[in-house]
Order: sequence, then structure tokens, then C-alpha cells
Amino acid sequence: MTKPTIADKPIITQAMIDAYDEYTHLTLDRRRFMEQLTRLAGSGAAAAAIAPMLAANSAQAAIVAENDTRVKGEDISYPGSGGKMKGYLVKPASRAGKLGTVIVIHENRGLNPHIRDVARRVALEGFVALAPDFLSPLGGTPDDEDKARDMFTKLDPAQTVANAVATVAYLKADKDGNGKVGAIGFCWGGGTANMLAVNAPDLAASVAYYGMQPNAADAAKIKAALLLHYAGLDDRTNAGIDAFKKALDAAHVEYTVYVYEGANHAFNNDTSAARYDKKAADLAWGRTIAFLKQKLA
Repeated sequence: MTKPTIADKPIITQAMIDAYDEYTHLTLDRRRFMEQLTRLAGSGAAAAAIAPMLAANSAQAAIVAENDTRVKGEDISYPGSGGKMKGYLVKPASRAGKLGTVIVIHENRGLNPHIRDVARRVALEGFVALAPDFLSPLGGTPDDEDKARDMFTKLDPAQTVANAVATVAYLKADKDGNGKVGAIGFCWGGGTANMLAVNAPDLAASVAYYGMQPNAADAAKIKAALLLHYAGLDDRTNAGIDAFKKALDAAHVEYTVYVYEGANHAFNNDTSAARYDKKAADLAWGRTIAFLKQKLA
């Protein structure tokens, strides 16, 4: 069988994407991942060229630039459940009346430039957006992505949820907000958004992108309306969809599920060349903004 080469543009296969997903979400063993990628790519040189394409590239241009005059962003600290939380707060530069507020929950890389960009996109749609740094209890998100990913294994899950609930309370009191709070989370953040919905009865709406589902028994605690985006090729996360839907139905929770066929986990992250799916991302984003505008008006 012919192996992918680096003659022109490296060929990225589904097996490589699956190996990267296993590395970033399960093993966190980079040496083993690179060995596997080398076997799949056919050489160490090819693997070295492909690895950055699978990973997120923080140097990728933002969709809404940091200095975009249409929005105003600032780094803040606010009360968490047991200490200060760091976060990035963004608001439209021009606004009339009170706005719906949205918590933007990062992936398992922390509050990085991409998530800051997403927060600005949300603000540009007419919301107050706050992207918390859930690594705040450990000192905050480092520049090194691998170090950040490892730090997530050291977080106390209960404290993380409590900090998310505290973020809801903070936004409910924002002077420019209308008192309605929603959440949008990606990957690890999608799972956290789901857990926030379980634990925050005053959360109005929650959007989870390829997020792990909470225990089915907890579905009855959810009061927020849910919008759940899944990638068709994401077998690991999708394994829990049916049980979650059954539990939501039994609890009479309002929810909508979309599965984007042919898309990979992290399809919304435009800084990842191999996994980004513009068609799926644009469709999901349009649905997300329409949902939030309806539920947070």
C-alpha cells in the first residue's frame, strides 16, 4: 500500500485524525502518538509535517481581530466558587438596551487566542460574552498547549462546575446584560456546558459542540434549552448520544440535536487545518446564534 508522502501537500487520513483525537483526549502520550503517526505517514519527516496540521495553530488569523473597533474586550477577574477566576469579557462597542449574556467555554487547551476570537464573534452578534479561564485555580492557561492539556487532568471536576455556576451569577449581574445567561462550549467545554446545564437551574440556554454527555440520571435537573452539535465521524463522543436523548425525552427537556455527517471532532476550530470543516462550522454557527438570540432575548 502506498504511504502518504510530503512531496507536495501531506495526505492526512482519517486514521491519523483518529490517532490525534486519542492522543489529545485519552492518552496524552505524545511519544506514542508520534510513533503511530510515523507508521501511518510512512516516515518521520512526513509525520513531522502532518502533526502541526492536526493540531491547532494559534498563529492562524482571527476572524474578528483583537483590535476590531466593533467590539470592546478586556481581561478581567471575578469571583469564582473558591477564589478568583480569570476571563476575557467582550461587548459590542455600540449597543442599545440590555443584552443577552453568553459564557464561552474553551476546549482542553484553555483560554487561548482561538477562544478569545470566538468570544469576539459572539459579542459581534449582539451579546455580552465572557470566556472564563477554567485553569485559573492552577494559575491560568500557559502558552504551551501540551502543558495546558496536561493541567486539565489536575482540575477538580466539582470545583470546575462550581466555577461555571459562579460565572452564571456574575453575568446575571452584569450592568449591560438583561439577566439571561446562556453558554456555548467546545470539546471539553461542550461537556462542561452540559454539566453547567445540570447544575445551574437559572441557565437559560446551553450549546454544546461535540461535548461529552452528563449522566443520564442528571438529565431531569436540566432547565435550560439545549442545542447539541455532534460530528458524524466522532465515534468516541457520539457513543453517548442515544442514552442522553432518551433521558432528555423522559425528563421533558427542550433540546435539538444535529449530527454533521463527514465532519470530525473539533470541526468548528478554524485553526486546525486537518479537522476544520467550514461547511459544518458555518451551518452550526448560524444555528447557534439563532438559538441564542431566541432564548436570551
